[in-house]
Amino acid sequence: MKRILCLAVMLAFACGNAVAEEATEPAHVLVQGDELKWGDPPPVFEKGMSFTVVSGDPSKSGLYVVRLKMPAGYMIAPHWHPTDEHVTVLSGTVAIGMGEKFDKATMTKMPVGGYVLLPAEMRHYAMAATDAVVQVHGPGPFALTYVNPADDPSKRAEAK
Repeated sequence: MKRILCLAVMLAFACGNAVAEEATEPAHVLVQGDELKWGDPPPVFEKGMSFTVVSGDPSKSGLYVVRLKMPAGYMIAPHWHPTDEHVTVLSGTVAIGMGEKFDKATMTKMPVGGYVLLPAEMRHYAMAATDAVVQVHGPGPFALTYVNPADDPSKRAEAK
């Protein structure tokens, strides 16, 4: 009897895993650069940059890929995310800094091909040293919390 019960549990576990693997198998995504639809960034970012979703849905659980097109001088104030953030510089140069205070002197310039992994809750900030495009990917849902709440453009918009 124990063998039958053990076999039934193992079979149920194996079938359950097979169903789970089928259900979570990623869909094929192929996007040409000229197919991307650029628009205004989400309200949590200052106006002045363009934003596009390449894959996934940043507002939901699961992987997402987005791109930010920033003019030279565009800044993102010190902030953090509840999940890891992966940033790759696709064009131009972007300066990245760590910590709770924006300090140009301590920023590291990242040229084309540069990559940064920012672990969950790491305080950081950024500035486009030149016109630049970065690709950001990570696990959703995407959330951004500014170290100084007054830096959050979405909160300023709500106050009006």
